[in-house]
Amino acid sequence: MTPLAKIDFKKALPGLYAAPRDRFVSVDVPTMQFVMVDGASDPNTAPAYKQAIEWLYSTSYAMKFAAKAALKKDHIVPPLEGLWWADDPADFVARRKDRWRWTMMIMVPDFIDRPLFEAAVEKAKKKLGVPPSSLRFERFDEGRCLQILHIGSYDDEAPTLASLHDEVMPSQGLTFAGHHHEIYLSDARRTEPAKLKTILRQPVKPRR
Repeated sequence: MTPLAKIDFKKALPGLYAAPRDRFVSVDVPTMQFVMVDGASDPNTAPAYKQAIEWLYSTSYAMKFAAKAALKKDHIVPPLEGLWWADDPADFVARRKDRWRWTMMIMVPDFIDRPLFEAAVEKAKKKLGVPPSSLRFERFDEGRCLQILHIGSYDDEAPTLASLHDEVMPSQGLTFAGHHHEIYLSDARRTEPAKLKTILRQPVKPRR
């Protein structure tokens, strides 16, 4: 029996999951669907963050295996992504993480629908118990964005983001159109901080 071809979205959508390291590039991000969980406070210490990640992966893998069985379509679960912000932008720039807000999410292929998501949640409940109240299956539209590849610790992103905010965006007549977005290409549990690969993405729009 011929094995199913397994879709790797990092390869199938290179414009979304790859970027140069030395400059920001513009990309038009299509509307995609995600499984998402919202939260707040320091991701390094907040129990809610750990719970969010557990639920995202448990649900994503349950959907993957259900789609493989029911639809004969297989895929590699896409990378973890995060939207990050603070009520006071200065708290975000200064990395006062206890004041941060976040939405963690994993992309879901278009061939997976809401009934498969709901069934995956029910399956995950057997292992994890009650899901976070914000766990959801939702379409997300970013449109035009600027993005770059950051290699290194998450805490070393500040100079790159400062360049984006203070130089790159103003020089192109652009302003913010959404939250700071990170796509984690490395597994932080198995990769030393200096080698972590992260796409830094910022939705933008013309400044008026």
